[in-house]
Amino acid sequence: MGTIINGKELAEKLQDATAVEVKELEKAGLRPGLVVLLVGENAASQTYVKNKQLAAQRIGIHSKVMRYPATISEDELLKEIEHFNQAEEFHGILVQLPLPKHIDEEKVLLAIDPIKDVDGFHPMNLGRLFAGAPHMIPCTPYGIMKMFEAYEISLAGKQAVIIGRSNIVGKPMAHLLLAENATVTIAHSKTANLPELAKKADILIVAIGQGHFVTKEFIKPGAVVIDVGMNRNEAGKLIGDVKFDEVEPIAGFITPVPRGVGPMTITMLMQQTVEACRRQKLGE
Repeated sequence: MGTIINGKELAEKLQDATAVEVKELEKAGLRPGLVVLLVGENAASQTYVKNKQLAAQRIGIHSKVMRYPATISEDELLKEIEHFNQAEEFHGILVQLPLPKHIDEEKVLLAIDPIKDVDGFHPMNLGRLFAGAPHMIPCTPYGIMKMFEAYEISLAGKQAVIIGRSNIVGKPMAHLLLAENATVTIAHSKTANLPELAKKADILIVAIGQGHFVTKEFIKPGAVVIDVGMNRNEAGKLIGDVKFDEVEPIAGFITPVPRGVGPMTITMLMQQTVEACRRQKLGE
């Protein structure tokens, strides 16, 4: 039976520590601020933003959600971002993805001042990460690294396989694992003999966006299995990319969905907002 990595519990512990840090900053007359720009009515985005707001309240971060109609023009959205780049009370800016089709996501991410890019998606921040000198780190991979740390999972010399090659999870995850001396393979939907390759992994991170894609055939006994997936099945139930009931008896460690990676992603966003405040106001 695998040890279940309780992301919700760990996130609460880290958020409590961040709340203490926020209180300390308040004594120095500073309050970290985060603004979230939400375009349109995407249901999943609304849920994510609500969870981010709740976490900010819990920690004591000043948080504001700016809601825009799906019809907003790209130019108008870029002007809004520029306004918040200049706004001193906000140290972090987050544009909730996905955006409507008529807006170029790359242009929007480029418009955010890298020092306020608490999501870690600006090319300058990704470049720093890839060069081994990270500043702002994409929050999901960062949260996963904190899980390894909390559960004392050693990475040096381990075979790590990541299924999924996005700029949000797969690619930054690979660089964070390399920095801890793991040997990393990035696989994806076009990879030949994927179950065979995954079965060699001491550490398997799944971020492919297909419900219950990974079954017991993919798992090496005792492997650490991290499930980044958030999917809905036919009944509308939230499920991961990993078939948990099948995989959990074989794995050494496994994250559930929900209460796994999701709460950690939000927690790292909050931590990076506090770090951004320190950098901007205290020059740290």
